[in-house]
Amino acid sequence: MAQAAAEGAAAEPGVTVQLCRAAEAGPHHVLSAQAVLFACPENLGAMSGVMKAFFDRAYYPLLGAIEGRPYAAMICAGSDGENAARQMARIVTGWRMKLVADPLIICTHAQTPEAVLAPKHLAEKDLARCRALGATLAAGLGLGIF
Repeated sequence: MAQAAAEGAAAEPGVTVQLCRAAEAGPHHVLSAQAVLFACPENLGAMSGVMKAFFDRAYYPLLGAIEGRPYAAMICAGSDGENAARQMARIVTGWRMKLVADPLIICTHAQTPEAVLAPKHLAEKDLARCRALGATLAAGLGLGIF
């Protein structure tokens, strides 16, 4: 999902895209970005632990430093993804970033232990939605809308 969104954003002329894994990302990545697209899986009805750890590391160093910066979110979920989206929105609200699109939730319908543990292969229509979100975020920046 993140790779597809990065491809969509990179297609916008003049946009530089940096794709960072939550485990390695830090406040400096957010500070250097004009916009952020947060992406994570929903695990056990919540955002992934590694994404939560990113927010734990970055929250206070970024507080008051990124107000108004545009962002969007993507979640890959086995059932509904809504709680992960709410958790992310609640945290980012503290930063006072500007949500520029509804959260994109891709549902894999993985409900058995085997399906949950299996590698996920998203349909092209879902990857196209991810590319479109990345492109929308980048185009909004390019046009000065965000």
